[in-house]
Amino acid sequence: MDLTPKEIVKYLDDYIIGQNDAKKTIALALRNRYRRMQLTPEMQEEIMPKNILMIGSTGVGKTEIARRLAKMMNLPFIKVEASKYTEVGFVGRDVESMVRDLVFESIALVTKEYESKIQENIDAEVIRQIVEKLVPPLPQGASEASKESFIKTYNKMEAKVVSGELDEKKIEIELPKKTTVELIDSNVPMDFSSMQESLNQMLGNLNKDKVKKEVSIKDAKQLLKHEASEKLLDHESIKVEALKRAQDGGIIFLDEIDKIASGKSNQNQDPSKEGVQRDLLPIVEGSSVTTKFGPVKTDHILFIAAGAFHVSKPSDLLPELQGRFPLRVELNPLNEEALYKILTNTKNSLLTQYKALLEVEGVNLEFEDEAIKAFAHLSVSANAKAEDIGARRLHTVIEKVLEDISFDADEKKGETVNVTKELVYQKLENIVEQEDTARYIL
Repeated sequence: MDLTPKEIVKYLDDYIIGQNDAKKTIALALRNRYRRMQLTPEMQEEIMPKNILMIGSTGVGKTEIARRLAKMMNLPFIKVEASKYTEVGFVGRDVESMVRDLVFESIALVTKEYESKIQENIDAEVIRQIVEKLVPPLPQGASEASKESFIKTYNKMEAKVVSGELDEKKIEIELPKKTTVELIDSNVPMDFSSMQESLNQMLGNLNKDKVKKEVSIKDAKQLLKHEASEKLLDHESIKVEALKRAQDGGIIFLDEIDKIASGKSNQNQDPSKEGVQRDLLPIVEGSSVTTKFGPVKTDHILFIAAGAFHVSKPSDLLPELQGRFPLRVELNPLNEEALYKILTNTKNSLLTQYKALLEVEGVNLEFEDEAIKAFAHLSVSANAKAEDIGARRLHTVIEKVLEDISFDADEKKGETVNVTKELVYQKLENIVEQEDTARYIL
């Protein structure tokens, strides 16, 4: 990923309002990954990633920054929740599973890249298999005239298959045989990597037995793609590249880190949470984790941790773990102006999404500027009276206003519906003003 810090921040600005300190810190951390990879192997080993701790209330953009990073980067990236892990010896997911999940993500990423490089070959293999079903094979010892005739017929049929002229024609192909899937005992915990391994084993068994099925050529083009891809891909090269990319460029976003803090102020905390911190420590410091594709060193994986820290504080984490997150950035609460900009200045904003949804019903939805300001104002008021959930409050507020419009959309086909300031206040003012009601409805 060859993006400068300014380019990374500019990309994030399209989707996240404010939080410039967080964007800048993340952008520098990502750019340093790129800079490190340009150095000599000896120097690369010396430079450790500067892990980041993001502190801020829910709904201020911590997870959204992570989600957008995942889309913009060509690096293995996973988002996990710290509260889902348990100490070794307890029933649940162990912290090493996050590294195994990262490797699976890396395998999927690299496989997709390799597939795009040989897409033409995959398509050609699929067409070959289909044409061979349509054109009888040339018998042994055929004359030169027969060979020429066969080539002409083959090329003619190939052109028709490629053009889609024969898409509705039925042919018989071989597909993996369906077998019964053993039900998983819900009492036995199974993490993502275990499930993936079970799935791979099941698919391996499926490939041993095939069943013939009659399908249209259009469907055959899709059904045969996976098999052609498996046949042509260099799986060993994919594995090597994926492991390297996970080790050197992998990013793990560790959300809700505050939920495993167990300082003196948290007397009622689960005692196993400190154990999760101790288990997490060697992974963040740098260790080797065994995966089904081979061992993965975590020394150069970048960890971005995030938490609201309402009840606990960063100092409640183990001192050793705190030391492994040297970059601290605090995200600001969202005010009325920020919420207004979220609705008007971001790509594919909530308002754009609602307009697109109702266009499906033939309804043209328009929002007056004063109505948008009212959404922002009432969201801030609701956040002040009830729990502050940041930008997430916009979802509940807008949904409440548009509920009846959306419900009756089939009767308004071809109409333009204007959402006014008066409508917003009519639907929400009484609810927001009554604290108890706001807590339950908004």
